[in-house]
Amino acid sequence: MLFSLIESFRSALIAIFANRMRSFLTTLGIIIGVASVISVVSLTGGMSAFIGDSFEALGSNSLTISSYTPFEDLMKGVRSRLSPEDLELIERRADGIASITPILAANRSSQIKYGPQTSFSEILGTTYAFQDVSQSYTQSGRFLAQSDNLTRRRVAVIGEEVRDNLNLPDNPINEYIEFSGEWFKIVGLLESRGEVMGQSRDNLVLIPYSTMVSILGNQTRTDIGIQLTLSPSAELDLVTIQLTALLRDAHNLGAGEEDDFRIQTPEQLTEQVDEILGTLTLVVGGIVSISLLVGGIGIMNIMLVSVTERTREIGVCKAIGAKSHHILMQFLIEAMLLSLIGGIIGLALGYGLGALISSGIPDFPPASVPPWAALLALGFSGAVGVLFGILPAAKASRLDPIDALRYE
Repeated sequence: MLFSLIESFRSALIAIFANRMRSFLTTLGIIIGVASVISVVSLTGGMSAFIGDSFEALGSNSLTISSYTPFEDLMKGVRSRLSPEDLELIERRADGIASITPILAANRSSQIKYGPQTSFSEILGTTYAFQDVSQSYTQSGRFLAQSDNLTRRRVAVIGEEVRDNLNLPDNPINEYIEFSGEWFKIVGLLESRGEVMGQSRDNLVLIPYSTMVSILGNQTRTDIGIQLTLSPSAELDLVTIQLTALLRDAHNLGAGEEDDFRIQTPEQLTEQVDEILGTLTLVVGGIVSISLLVGGIGIMNIMLVSVTERTREIGVCKAIGAKSHHILMQFLIEAMLLSLIGGIIGLALGYGLGALISSGIPDFPPASVPPWAALLALGFSGAVGVLFGILPAAKASRLDPIDALRYE
């Protein structure tokens, strides 16, 4: 049996390489399908790992609280908000909190100036606790101090990209930038943190929270974000339950009403991103399965042609003692090898394509193909070959040796 298996592999390889161009064209559908899936998986895999590492840097004991408005309410013009009173309530009554800070954004992207240079950056009003809850530290100068908030001082801590965009000196400490008609003295330069999903974390300007409130005016409907870290003895689930109860009571939400806020951990954010990327991979996989189906049909057609071309050869094999299962095994192995070769070429091509795309996008994480994806692609390719090779192999094994020898 082992000898028959080895001979079947040898015969299949000889037949494939004897018609190299036809074999390549036959497997083209498999190559395209596998390459498409692997390129997408390599890009999403690299991005997922990068995002996971970025969120892990925040620590497992941090929480982010933000307002949440259901789509139905948005259509009605209703927006949920977190207010400074919510922050005070949490500070006063919540247990197990080590650090907490409000975050008040000026706009999605605001204009800042330095001399003749102008740039658009994300400008946040926050407190000295921001560096602990977000793991953002200065490489030069100092961070925002509690006294800056108490006195509404016009000081700022900037990111590396802001310094580059405004052509500030390598050491921008004590330089002045203009925002919303106010001059701010730079007191700190943040360490570079790169990008997450194309969003730069270095194009950032931090100013004292109370200063931002004074600039925006006394808005009765201010919407803030809240970030906090837990003390080592605190349990994440219990703190989350307590925060939910406090905010629901403060917002007068009934038993059947949905939360108008979201409490998220870095792990939950990572899971959401993984879910999005996983859905994208499944959608692409579903589309590409059509290509694999076409490739399988192509293999079946070529194998049927091959059976017709080799009818006399099959007759000779049966005449000298080959059994039907030997012929069946030979053609099944040939179909499987055709598909596997296409899968291997597609695997290499897909990874190369993913690496090329990732290297061409600035700050994009390197392509990464998990072992399960490579094994699944090759396994699926082999399965396609076997599935679509059954009909030609069965036809070859059922040939009558006398009729086969007479075939012209």
